[in-house]
Amino acid sequence: MSGTVFEQGLSLETFQKASDLQKRLLFTIMALFIYRIGTYIPLPGLDPAIIQEMAKRHLDGGGILGMFNMFSGGALSRMTIFALNLMPYISSSIIIQLFTMISPTLEALKKEGETGRKKIHQYTKYLTILVAGFQAYGISLFLMNAQGSPVVIGGLFPVIAVPSLVCGTLFLVWLGEQMTSRGVGNGSSLLIFAGIVANMPASIANIFELGKAGAISPFSVAFIFAVAVAVIIFVVYMERAQRRVSINYPQRQAMMAQGKVMDTNHLPLKINSAGVIPPIFAYSLLSLPLMLANFAGRTDNVFLSAFVAFFSRGGALFSLVLIVMIVFFSFFYTAVVFNPTETADNLKKAGGFIPGVRPGQATADYLDFILTRLTTVGALYMSFVCILPDIMNAKFGVHFIFGGTGILIIVGVTIDTISQIYTHLLSHQYRGVLKKMEKRRR
Repeated sequence: MSGTVFEQGLSLETFQKASDLQKRLLFTIMALFIYRIGTYIPLPGLDPAIIQEMAKRHLDGGGILGMFNMFSGGALSRMTIFALNLMPYISSSIIIQLFTMISPTLEALKKEGETGRKKIHQYTKYLTILVAGFQAYGISLFLMNAQGSPVVIGGLFPVIAVPSLVCGTLFLVWLGEQMTSRGVGNGSSLLIFAGIVANMPASIANIFELGKAGAISPFSVAFIFAVAVAVIIFVVYMERAQRRVSINYPQRQAMMAQGKVMDTNHLPLKINSAGVIPPIFAYSLLSLPLMLANFAGRTDNVFLSAFVAFFSRGGALFSLVLIVMIVFFSFFYTAVVFNPTETADNLKKAGGFIPGVRPGQATADYLDFILTRLTTVGALYMSFVCILPDIMNAKFGVHFIFGGTGILIIVGVTIDTISQIYTHLLSHQYRGVLKKMEKRRR
C-alpha cells in the first residue's frame, strides 16, 4: 500500500483532489502578488527620474548594494516602501541566534519550547524595528545629501521615509508569517525568492543584448549560459548531499533478527548544514562600511574613498575577506543548529549507538569529526559559488546572475517548497486510504 501511495503521490489526479493544498498554493500566489505590487509603490517626496538615474550609478554595477536590490526585486532601485525588504529581519534573526550562544537568558528561553520560541521571535521583531529604522534613516540622509538630490519636500523627507520603510519591512515580516502558516513553503524565503526571480528575465535579456551589440562574442554568451546550467546542477547536488551515519538500537536488532523489522535508522548530516545564512551575514557585515560612508556624506576624504573602494566588491582583498567570513560563519552557525554532545546524549538515553563507536563522549567526538569535515567542504562550496559572479564579471564584463547567494536561495527554496508540496500530496493520499479502510471496517 505504501508503495502505491508513493508512486501516486505526485499524480495530477491526486493534486486535483487535494483541495487543502490548492487553497494553500492559491494563498501563496496571492501573497506574492501583493508583495510584487508593493515593490512598485514609491516613497512620497522623491523625483522618479532622478531616482532612476541614481539607481543606474549605484545599483547596476552588481556590487553589494546591487545584490540587496536583487533581493528586494528591484524595490531598492525604485525606492519604494519595500526598499529594505526583509534584510533587517534576517540580520536581526542572525544576531539574536548569535546572542543565544553567549546569553544564558536567551539560551534558557530556547530550551523552554514553544513559549520560549515565541518570546525570542518577539525580541527579534523589536530588534528588526531598530535595525530597519537605522537603515531607513541612513537611506534618507543619503538621498538628501546626494549630489542632485531627488528629495523634493526638503527636511520633512526623513519624517515620512523612515516610518514608511520600517512599516514596509514589518508588513513583509507579517506577510511571510502568514505564508508560512497558511501557504506552502517558508514565507520569508519565498518573498526573497520572488524578488530574485523577478530580476532574472531582464538580466538574461541584457546578456543577449550585449551579444547582439558585439560587446561580447556569441561564444562567450554560450559559455556563460553553459556555466549557469553547470552551477545550478552543482548547487542542487551539494544542497541535497548528506552523510548518513548508521544508528543501531539493541531492541530493534533483536526484532530484526526475528524478521519483524528492518534496520533503516540513520542520522543524516548535510554538507551544507548552515544553508545560506553564512553568505547573507557576511555580505550584511561587509555592507556596513558603505552605509557608514553614506552617513558621512563625504566624497573628498582620500581615506574614506579608499575605504569604500575596498568594500565595493570585486577586488582580490574583498574576495579573500568574504571567503574568510563565509568559512567562519559556516562553522559558527553549524555549531548553533547542531550540537554533537547533545545528540550523543540523546542517542545514549534512547539506547542507540553508532556501530564501532562507544556511547557518550566518544560518539560526540566522532560526530564532531564528521561534521567538521562536512562543514569545511560546505564552506568552500559556498565560497566558490559566491565569488563566481565576480570572476565572470571580471572575465566577460557582465553581471552573472546564476551564481552567488541568489542561486543558493533559489535552489534551496525550490527544493524546500517542492518537498512540502509533495508532503501535502502524500498526506492527502494517506488520509484517503485511511478513510477507505475505515469505511470497509464499518
